[in-house]
Amino acid sequence: MSEPPLPESSNDVQLPTEFVQRLKLIVPAEQIASVLASFSATKPTTFRINTLRGSIDEIVTSLQALKIEMKPVPWFSDSSGRPLAYQVAHEHREQLTHSPIIDEGLIYVQNLSSMLAPLVLGAVSGETILDLAAAPGGKTTQIAQMMENTGVLSAVEPVKKRMFKLRASLERCGVSMTRIYQTDGRTVGHKTPDRFDRVLLDAPCSSEARFRTGDPKTWETWSQRKIRETSRKQIGLLKSAIHATRPGGRIVYCTCSLAPEENEQVIHKTLKKFGAKVSLIPFELPIENVQEGLLEFGGKSFDPQVELCRRVLPTEVMDAFFIACLLKS
Repeated sequence: MSEPPLPESSNDVQLPTEFVQRLKLIVPAEQIASVLASFSATKPTTFRINTLRGSIDEIVTSLQALKIEMKPVPWFSDSSGRPLAYQVAHEHREQLTHSPIIDEGLIYVQNLSSMLAPLVLGAVSGETILDLAAAPGGKTTQIAQMMENTGVLSAVEPVKKRMFKLRASLERCGVSMTRIYQTDGRTVGHKTPDRFDRVLLDAPCSSEARFRTGDPKTWETWSQRKIRETSRKQIGLLKSAIHATRPGGRIVYCTCSLAPEENEQVIHKTLKKFGAKVSLIPFELPIENVQEGLLEFGGKSFDPQVELCRRVLPTEVMDAFFIACLLKS
């Protein structure tokens, strides 16, 4: 006998009913209320210090001149323990984003969830890295910073307008070792087989993390049919990413969707296709709002390895996110 549905809250009725019903099947019951509340929260603005444009001390001094209260993010720091990410109250967002600090590329405004994927990728100086869906450039610039502008970083973006945004981001942030390619990421693996040490695929998705309570424009293109269509594209992109990775290399797959069809199911189908050639790497995230990968959804069971994936549950500070880390044998 199935459990009775949870009572609808005021948040429920201001989000798509179908979306809320799905969330109650994805998110643990004890966390569903806080997850739903996160879609109506006024979140702080978070940003990352860009050490390609100056030292941490120099940039923090410039930030302090704005006289904005900044709260350091405890889990993101350099090897000396100095914070590399901060948050400021929402009411100071305009002052921060319209300051010369942005134009000079000293910081990059980015949600904290988005900063996690490059940390899992773990790129280091001198490697050959591929960012397979790079625009607008937040993760690309973060990877370049981790590599200290040394090595080769190839960034792919198929849409011309978004490619220009990507190029502008890289130039503003002082990234000098990146090659940009305007092409369909699904073709890259066959063009550059076994080439890259690490590949990041921040796959195009249904963007459920960007839903806002009471704002239908944020979900106007969303539907279960759209999720299925997106899932097929994601599988093609991940297949390409794996082909492009050298044996022994690492692939990080991530989305800003909560949908298992775009997350666990994509990983499951990929494992099934590649067999022993690909496996999942266990990793931990330095945050508490994390859920292990689901092993079943919608009547479908997934490969037991899928439990090693991680879903970042949205909070009053962080957006929803999904990360999987794969090893090419």
